[in-house]
Amino acid sequence: MRHGRHVNQLSRTHAHRDALMMNLAQALIERKRITTTVAKAKELRRYIEPLITRAKSDTTHDRRIVFSYLNSKEAVQELFGDIAEKIQDRPGGYTRILRTANRAGDNADMCFIELVDYNTTFTKEYKGKAAGEKKKRTRRGSSSAAAKKAEGTEATETQATTKEKPAPKKKAAPKKDDL
Repeated sequence: MRHGRHVNQLSRTHAHRDALMMNLAQALIERKRITTTVAKAKELRRYIEPLITRAKSDTTHDRRIVFSYLNSKEAVQELFGDIAEKIQDRPGGYTRILRTANRAGDNADMCFIELVDYNTTFTKEYKGKAAGEKKKRTRRGSSSAAAKKAEGTEATETQATTKEKPAPKKKAAPKKDDL
């Protein structure tokens, strides 16, 4: 019976599944974002998140444990070096799964799995630089009536100071000789 065994078998033997997770984890650590099926990504998340948590405490024991799961010195160095610095303050949830279109050959559900702190689209630093300081807004679109009035007066001042552009000249109809 399978009581308490909650592992997606992924239609593979135990050894094949371990090798698959090891290779996917190495690729994710080295590339920070990989494309795979949704089922493999969900299992990879369960496999790699405890390893990333171990990388927070840089001890010899933790390095040996992680190496037994990854079997790659380069991946272990990257995990305990650059990745550990970025995730030091994060309490969990180190990976993100973004679903994409289905695969053309067999219509499998595909997705990206990525390390959260390495995607500049969703990080706070990127949003702060792009939008400047964020304005506090209500559901109706503005923070207060005073802000609306201030924006309205600024708009009228800028309209009064700028010169109006003359209307564009209409082109003359072509002559019969030109045709």
